[in-house]
Amino acid sequence: MVCLERVTILVADDEMEIAELIAIHLEKEGYHIIKASDGLEAIRAVQSQHIDLVILDIMMPGIDGYEVTRQIRAKYHMPIIFVSAKSSDFDKITGLVLGADDYMTKPFNPMELVARVNAQLRRAMMLNQPTNAATSSKLEVAGLMIDIDKRSVVLFGEEVELTPKEFDILYLLAKHPKKVFSVEHIFQQVWGEVYYEGTNTVMVHIRTLRKKLGEHNRKNKLIKTVWGVGYAFNG
Repeated sequence: MVCLERVTILVADDEMEIAELIAIHLEKEGYHIIKASDGLEAIRAVQSQHIDLVILDIMMPGIDGYEVTRQIRAKYHMPIIFVSAKSSDFDKITGLVLGADDYMTKPFNPMELVARVNAQLRRAMMLNQPTNAATSSKLEVAGLMIDIDKRSVVLFGEEVELTPKEFDILYLLAKHPKKVFSVEHIFQQVWGEVYYEGTNTVMVHIRTLRKKLGEHNRKNKLIKTVWGVGYAFNG
């Protein structure tokens, strides 16, 4: 369990049996659980209370989990985990591109979900630790201004809106110009989990990151593909 005082997790699922099952297992870990039965209720909970992590179903009445994620990501940075019966690669990619940090399909192992929650909270805690005063909180390279404290990115004076994972990937690469990172290394560094062959999560995030950086209009790409090896920042 992550040792944080009063960690609050929002569980949003219209299937109350599943929400209750998740709540029981997380409460055993010492977490405080808030439940929502639809998307609107989930958004209101995030707006009115301090939430450390969100567990979301996709197919909910009114506002679905995708739209809930869009609205959360417009203002907040807490980890989001989808737990959904939608199991296609398209659904998983859509969830991750919108800003989810993880995706599990139903039926699921409750203990695996607890482990993933713990991993996401550990990582969020590390990212939110105060920056050493002797260390600059900003990284400037190749026309990019990356503010680590504000988690913001400006490219040639224009702000670029990135999801948390896109930001983490860009920062990892930009912090080490020319160094080639394998897909496995990127996944382990950014997601904090063991990489499994066949997952295209990193590739999807790199693709959307490049699009947001306007790579299609640039002769010299910021993110270089090293075929058969991985990716490097071309700064």
